[in-house]
Amino acid sequence: MTEQDPRALLLRYLRQRLELGVREWVFERVDAATLIEVLRSGFAPAPDPFDALRAEALVCTRCGLCETRTQVVFGEGDRRARLMVVGEAPGSEEDRTGRPFVGAAGKLLDTLLLSVGFRREEVYICNVLKCRPPGNRDPRPEETRTCAPYLRRQIELIGPRAIVALGRFAAQTLLEAEASLSRLRGIEHRYEGVPVIVTYHPAALLRNPLWTRAAWEDLQRVRRIYDDVGGRPPRGAAEEAALG
Repeated sequence: MTEQDPRALLLRYLRQRLELGVREWVFERVDAATLIEVLRSGFAPAPDPFDALRAEALVCTRCGLCETRTQVVFGEGDRRARLMVVGEAPGSEEDRTGRPFVGAAGKLLDTLLLSVGFRREEVYICNVLKCRPPGNRDPRPEETRTCAPYLRRQIELIGPRAIVALGRFAAQTLLEAEASLSRLRGIEHRYEGVPVIVTYHPAALLRNPLWTRAAWEDLQRVRRIYDDVGGRPPRGAAEEAALG
């Protein structure tokens, strides 16, 4: 509708009256069909920005990974989560299912999160890259630059109180750093004011089980920070107690 369209003028009038607190109207020269069309077009619920972002990502063709992926792995979990977990990129199982961290590394991640009180479904889990690099190769700089805006927008919309960066690549991307994983671990970092803790990627723990204790200690630090900043008490506390 243009601004001079009678329907646009009617819609503007209705909005003005609504802002003034008027809740009842009587129309003598407006047919019902026109009124219904105006109400549907002007007062329909605004699209959810998270759904819009997901829809955009699912059809993304901004880099060459769109040609080799099976499907986009956008992320999953509680959209109101106070804890966000960020990994590197989807693997073969994630590429097949469209879900992040669902293979052996995902099961280990679930166990580690539960060990500090968090069920998988009450955090939000995603990766820096939304598409699998062929052969699980390292992401290329241009792929990271192209895909990073999706992650930034996810963080903005979710508004976590704390972020866990899994592995060197996720940590370096979030923190815009070049330091090694060993130098990034053990320190509380910040992303746009949000505390970030860096730890090992679960896939690395499967290859090097002796690092699991250190990763658990990192997540203990996450839990303390989460509690200090007023995160909601995680519902997995009962399972945490049962584990240990």
